[in-house]
Amino acid sequence: MEPQKVTEGGRNRRQSVALVWMVAPLIALGAAWQPLYAAARGLSLAPWTVPLLLSVGFALLVWALEAATWPAAAIGAMICMVLAEPRRTGAGVNGAALSGLVGLFVLTFAATRFGRAKKEVQKLAERRGGRRASQIVANLGVAGLCASMGWHGGCIAALAEAAADTVSSEIGQAIGGQAWMITTGRRVAVGTDGGISMAGTVAGVMAASVVVGAGGIHGALSAPEALLVFAAACAGLAFDSVLGATVERSGWLGNDLVNFSSTLFAALVVVAWMLT
Repeated sequence: MEPQKVTEGGRNRRQSVALVWMVAPLIALGAAWQPLYAAARGLSLAPWTVPLLLSVGFALLVWALEAATWPAAAIGAMICMVLAEPRRTGAGVNGAALSGLVGLFVLTFAATRFGRAKKEVQKLAERRGGRRASQIVANLGVAGLCASMGWHGGCIAALAEAAADTVSSEIGQAIGGQAWMITTGRRVAVGTDGGISMAGTVAGVMAASVVVGAGGIHGALSAPEALLVFAAACAGLAFDSVLGATVERSGWLGNDLVNFSSTLFAALVVVAWMLT
């Protein structure tokens, strides 16, 4: 391996570790804040029983399916807890946010395993043993932070972008075909950072629509809000490819930070629009 690649690999690992240590404690605080506040006021903790059980069950499921390592599953449990928690006194489980998370998990789990044999031959397949903690934070961290702030639209936009990014990459690599660099339009090999394909893009957009639909159940998103969230997720998908073609290919940012930045971009588009 070339010395430059070794240096870039070490830098990417340091970025990923820093991302986990910066974001995971905030997610843990977001998960614990409401029940601790309720306990301090002498209120019942019963509303948090179901979210806690669902979170533990979710973590055990993804670990058993080898979709995540145990540290990643633990962080996933905290994120699930934040998303599932009642957002106001007397409310039940936040079914809309939880549905968005379930939609993302089902879509990405299926897409990762679609055409796996072909992707393994091309050395493009996701590593066996599941996603690492940094990958969970990169893809779901922004959604967890938005949920802890009560920004449902931003939360679903981040989930939809994460689903679109993973599904577009996995389907594009499995089906193959032509791919083009998003910044230049030149033909590139499938799996190249910043490369986009028709099959992958269509699959990613469809995945985003499914997650937005799931996150809008029970009137959690109005029709205009759902359209805005969907557009933000698609914009985040394009932004991810641009980052891949520029700062990731240059070795400045690793894939985890690129993914985190893309979900953050999608969420900020929605939050900024709704706040203004």
